Amino acid sequence: MEQNEHTGERTLEQIEADIERTKAELESVHGTETEVYARIVGYYRAVKNWNKGKRDEYEMRKLFSIEESRKESFAEESSAPLEKVQTAPQQAEVSHEANLFDEEDQIPASYELYFREVCPNCPPVKQYLSGVDMKGSYVDVDTESGLEKAASQGVFSTPTAIFRNAYGKEIGRAHCVEELNAILKKEAVLA
Repeated sequence: MEQNEHTGERTLEQIEADIERTKAELESVHGTETEVYARIVGYYRAVKNWNKGKRDEYEMRKLFSIEESRKESFAEESSAPLEKVQTAPQQAEVSHEANLFDEEDQIPASYELYFREVCPNCPPVKQYLSGVDMKGSYVDVDTESGLEKAASQGVFSTPTAIFRNAYGKEIGRAHCVEELNAILKKEAVLA
């Protein structure tokens, strides 16, 4: 390579000549065969030495790619048909009076509060329920009988307030003041 004696830089013609020489060399390059090894029946062996059946099987294999699996998963979810909910003919013909009865069924008439003396979240719930005009009872789960009653009702944490309608059917549970508000405001709307 010739360089300018004073600056040490090559000229544009010199650079273009180098590019052409490199292109010519690349055209005459001949590589060697690459040998691929893969696992077959418990051990690794060169794919070119496999029998025809195993080579065909190898050709059908797909390589796992996280990106591709995410794309396929998204495509399956977005192409899945939406399920339509249909009402039975008997439900479609329900009278307005039956709907009112169902709404009245959802009005809380009483509550049971499951609590512990050492529970830091129980006092606000107790205080809130003390101001509610409704029949209620308190169950201390630190006692043996309270723990048995909580287990029979499926209560796993405190505080838990179970609301029942006038027929004794459970209609909701609350574990904090916000949930109590939601249940009791629903009562006010239904009443």
